[in-house]
Amino acid sequence: MCVTCGCGSDDVHIEAGTASAVDRPKAEGPANSHAHSHAHGHDQSAGHAHDHPHGPGHEHPHAHDHGSHWHSHDEGTFHSHDDGTFHSHEPPAGGMTPARRIQVERDILARNGAVAARNRERLAGQGIFALNLVSSPGSGKTTLLVRTIEALAGRMPIAVIEGDQQTRFDADRIRATGAPAIQINTGKGCHLDATMVATAIDRLAPADDLLLMIENVGNLVCPSAFDLGEAHKVVVLSVTEGEDKPLKYPDMFAAASLLLLNKVDLLPHLDFDVARCLEFARRVNPTITILQVSARTGAGMDAWLDWLAQGAARSRTARQDTVAALRRRVAELEAQAAGRAAH
Repeated sequence: MCVTCGCGSDDVHIEAGTASAVDRPKAEGPANSHAHSHAHGHDQSAGHAHDHPHGPGHEHPHAHDHGSHWHSHDEGTFHSHDDGTFHSHEPPAGGMTPARRIQVERDILARNGAVAARNRERLAGQGIFALNLVSSPGSGKTTLLVRTIEALAGRMPIAVIEGDQQTRFDADRIRATGAPAIQINTGKGCHLDATMVATAIDRLAPADDLLLMIENVGNLVCPSAFDLGEAHKVVVLSVTEGEDKPLKYPDMFAAASLLLLNKVDLLPHLDFDVARCLEFARRVNPTITILQVSARTGAGMDAWLDWLAQGAARSRTARQDTVAALRRRVAELEAQAAGRAAH
């Protein structure tokens, strides 16, 4: 659950591979209870099936037919299943004291951060350049992705993770280009989190040294707080949205490394002050890189493609450096073992 906005994550669905996963009905029942029955391993020798609520602070591993998953019942739970279904049983934010609300939010972000760190380590180890594309709905992220994939065809392999509350329209658009894509439907959730992305990466099984684009749910608020393990957040702002957005949603623009000002082909028809928008963005984030593009006409796309190529090259180099360091360490350990054996 997102404590900030109260959105739920109990009906998340992630496609299996590049095919659509079977959607499961949302579980019904009180918070902190399971409407589905499954065996649990406790300190007692025997597991049992249950659908009863747990009190705060209760946590234990659950044994399922499809494997074991750790469930934490510290004022809420979040766990995944191999069929692509996630369950969250966080209590309503309105029932918390302000202090408890802050603590729960910190705990959620800390758990997310730990998974994001593992994602980042995995991606770096494969030389994958991962980007988290964030924006409000309708900014043109998916069209930009399609144009990017088409422009990089034969030059750079790309895989995509698509996030939307419902439908797989965007993943289907990406797959039509020939690029592999996985759709995550967040249900009531207003953002992707690191656990969802970890599962999607497992199912994509991306090759080394590719570009991974993660298109987040359209929202300029909550995605700013959730690290997914990406190398950079890229915020897409269309000129139809107004130049004041960087000041209205400062956390998102502060968290981003790159701002893509999209739909600039429409500027002759709008009262949009580009200079004012860029000044606002730099006021929030003085180091942000800003590129002006039009996914429809292709204006500015070369600069965007160059930025991607440079980032991908850095990721490949870092992977090669990491592999070389690991090989040196293995050689050192083998030499030490040989020295001990000689004595």
